[in-house]
Amino acid sequence: MSKIAVYPGSFDPITMGHVDIINRIAAVYDQVIVLVAQSSQKSSMFTAEERKDLIEKSLSHAKNVKVDIFGGLTVDYMKKAKAQIIVRGLRAVVDFEYEMTMANMNKKLAPEIETLLVFASPEYYYISSRGVKEVAANGGALKGLVPDVVIEALEKKIRK
Repeated sequence: MSKIAVYPGSFDPITMGHVDIINRIAAVYDQVIVLVAQSSQKSSMFTAEERKDLIEKSLSHAKNVKVDIFGGLTVDYMKKAKAQIIVRGLRAVVDFEYEMTMANMNKKLAPEIETLLVFASPEYYYISSRGVKEVAANGGALKGLVPDVVIEALEKKIRK
Protein backbone atom coordinates (compact mmCIF):
# COMPACT_ATOMS: atom_id res chain seq x y z
CA MET A 1 0.00 0.00 0.00
CA SER A 2 1.41 3.38 -0.91
CA LYS A 3 1.75 6.04 1.73
CA ILE A 4 -0.26 9.13 0.80
CA ALA A 5 -0.01 12.42 2.66
CA VAL A 6 -2.42 15.31 2.20
CA TYR A 7 -1.30 18.89 2.85
CA PRO A 8 -4.50 20.98 3.08
CA GLY A 9 -4.61 24.76 3.16
CA SER A 10 -5.88 27.87 1.47
CA PHE A 11 -2.53 28.60 -0.24
CA ASP A 12 -3.68 32.14 -1.10
CA PRO A 13 -1.00 32.33 -2.42
CA ILE A 14 1.51 29.50 -2.05
CA THR A 15 4.70 30.74 -0.37
CA MET A 16 8.29 29.50 -0.27
CA GLY A 17 7.49 28.13 3.20
CA HIS A 18 4.75 25.95 1.70
CA VAL A 19 7.06 24.84 -1.13
CA ASP A 20 9.74 23.91 1.40
CA ILE A 21 7.36 21.77 3.46
CA ILE A 22 5.93 20.09 0.35
CA ASN A 23 9.42 19.25 -0.96
CA ARG A 24 10.41 17.84 2.43
CA ILE A 25 7.35 15.61 2.79
CA ALA A 26 7.49 14.53 -0.88
CA ALA A 27 10.86 12.97 -0.06
CA VAL A 28 9.22 10.79 2.62
CA TYR A 29 5.83 9.78 1.16
CA ASP A 30 4.94 7.97 -2.05
CA GLN A 31 2.44 10.67 -2.97
CA VAL A 32 1.65 14.12 -1.60
CA ILE A 33 -1.66 15.74 -2.40
CA VAL A 34 -1.72 19.50 -1.92
CA LEU A 35 -5.37 20.14 -1.14
CA VAL A 36 -6.61 23.62 -1.94
CA ALA A 37 -9.45 24.54 0.40
CA GLN A 38 -12.50 25.94 -1.29
CA SER A 39 -14.39 27.82 1.39
CA SER A 40 -17.36 30.12 0.95
CA GLN A 41 -16.63 31.68 4.36
CA LYS A 42 -13.17 32.92 3.45
CA SER A 43 -12.54 35.60 0.88
CA SER A 44 -9.51 34.84 -1.25
CA MET A 45 -7.40 36.95 -3.57
CA PHE A 46 -7.08 34.02 -6.00
CA THR A 47 -9.81 31.60 -7.02
CA ALA A 48 -9.34 27.95 -6.07
CA GLU A 49 -8.52 27.17 -9.71
CA GLU A 50 -5.92 29.96 -9.85
CA ARG A 51 -4.34 28.72 -6.62
CA LYS A 52 -4.24 25.15 -7.98
CA ASP A 53 -2.55 26.38 -11.16
CA LEU A 54 0.04 28.43 -9.23
CA ILE A 55 0.84 25.46 -6.99
CA GLU A 56 1.22 23.10 -9.97
CA LYS A 57 3.57 25.56 -11.70
CA SER A 58 5.55 26.11 -8.48
CA LEU A 59 5.98 22.35 -7.95
CA SER A 60 6.35 21.11 -11.53
CA HIS A 61 9.68 19.51 -10.50
CA ALA A 62 8.03 17.26 -7.89
CA LYS A 63 6.78 14.16 -9.70
CA ASN A 64 4.92 12.63 -6.75
CA VAL A 65 2.95 15.79 -5.91
CA LYS A 66 -0.63 16.22 -7.06
CA VAL A 67 -2.86 19.26 -6.50
CA ASP A 68 -6.59 19.02 -5.92
CA ILE A 69 -9.46 21.28 -4.79
CA PHE A 70 -11.97 20.30 -2.13
CA GLY A 71 -14.71 22.13 -0.27
CA GLY A 72 -15.69 19.73 2.50
CA LEU A 73 -14.05 18.15 5.52
CA THR A 74 -10.43 17.15 4.97
CA VAL A 75 -11.05 13.74 6.58
CA ASP A 76 -13.78 13.01 3.99
CA TYR A 77 -11.31 13.80 1.21
CA MET A 78 -8.69 11.64 2.94
CA LYS A 79 -10.99 8.61 2.95
CA LYS A 80 -11.84 9.11 -0.73
CA ALA A 81 -8.13 9.43 -1.63
CA LYS A 82 -7.14 6.49 0.65
CA ALA A 83 -4.65 8.81 2.35
CA GLN A 84 -3.30 8.15 5.85
CA ILE A 85 -1.56 11.37 6.91
CA ILE A 86 -2.67 15.00 7.15
CA VAL A 87 0.35 17.30 7.04
CA ARG A 88 0.18 20.71 8.67
CA GLY A 89 2.94 23.28 8.82
CA LEU A 90 3.88 25.16 11.97
CA ARG A 91 5.54 28.55 11.73
CA ALA A 92 5.49 29.74 15.31
CA VAL A 93 4.09 28.87 18.71
CA VAL A 94 0.99 30.88 17.77
CA ASP A 95 0.05 28.20 15.20
CA PHE A 96 0.32 25.34 17.69
CA GLU A 97 -2.97 25.76 19.59
CA TYR A 98 -5.05 26.01 16.40
CA GLU A 99 -3.28 23.04 14.79
CA MET A 100 -3.61 20.92 17.93
CA THR A 101 -7.35 21.63 18.07
CA MET A 102 -7.77 20.74 14.39
CA ALA A 103 -5.69 17.56 14.76
CA ASN A 104 -7.82 16.42 17.70
CA MET A 105 -11.06 17.20 15.84
CA ASN A 106 -9.84 15.22 12.83
CA LYS A 107 -8.81 12.34 15.12
CA LYS A 108 -12.32 12.29 16.61
CA LEU A 109 -13.90 12.28 13.13
CA ALA A 110 -11.49 9.72 11.63
CA PRO A 111 -9.39 7.81 14.23
CA GLU A 112 -7.47 5.98 11.48
CA ILE A 113 -5.99 9.21 10.10
CA GLU A 114 -2.91 10.78 11.70
CA THR A 115 -1.83 14.42 11.64
CA LEU A 116 1.84 15.22 11.14
CA LEU A 117 2.99 18.69 12.20
CA VAL A 118 6.02 19.88 10.25
CA PHE A 119 8.02 22.83 11.50
CA ALA A 120 8.81 25.54 8.99
CA SER A 121 12.47 25.83 8.11
CA PRO A 122 14.06 28.76 9.96
CA GLU A 123 14.52 30.80 6.79
CA TYR A 124 10.77 30.65 6.08
CA TYR A 125 9.06 30.63 9.49
CA TYR A 126 8.07 34.31 9.28
CA ILE A 127 6.40 34.04 5.84
CA SER A 128 2.61 33.91 5.68
CA SER A 129 0.23 34.27 2.74
CA ARG A 130 -1.40 37.21 4.52
CA GLY A 131 1.96 38.93 4.98
CA VAL A 132 2.89 38.31 1.35
CA LYS A 133 -0.35 39.93 0.15
CA GLU A 134 0.34 42.94 2.36
CA VAL A 135 3.88 43.31 0.97
CA ALA A 136 2.52 42.98 -2.58
CA ALA A 137 -0.25 45.54 -2.00
CA ASN A 138 2.33 48.05 -0.80
CA GLY A 139 4.82 47.47 -3.62
CA GLY A 140 7.41 45.62 -1.54
CA ALA A 141 9.95 43.09 -2.82
CA LEU A 142 8.50 39.57 -3.06
CA LYS A 143 11.65 37.75 -4.23
CA GLY A 144 12.36 34.82 -1.91
CA LEU A 145 8.92 34.99 -0.28
CA VAL A 146 6.97 33.26 -3.06
CA PRO A 147 7.84 31.37 -6.27
CA ASP A 148 8.49 33.62 -9.28
CA VAL A 149 5.24 32.54 -10.97
CA VAL A 150 3.35 33.82 -7.90
CA ILE A 151 5.15 37.18 -8.03
CA GLU A 152 3.83 37.69 -11.55
CA ALA A 153 0.30 36.63 -10.57
CA LEU A 154 0.29 38.91 -7.51
CA GLU A 155 1.49 41.89 -9.55
CA LYS A 156 -1.32 41.30 -12.10
CA LYS A 157 -3.96 41.07 -9.36
CA ILE A 158 -2.74 44.23 -7.63
CA ARG A 159 -2.66 46.24 -10.87
CA LYS A 160 -6.33 45.44 -11.59
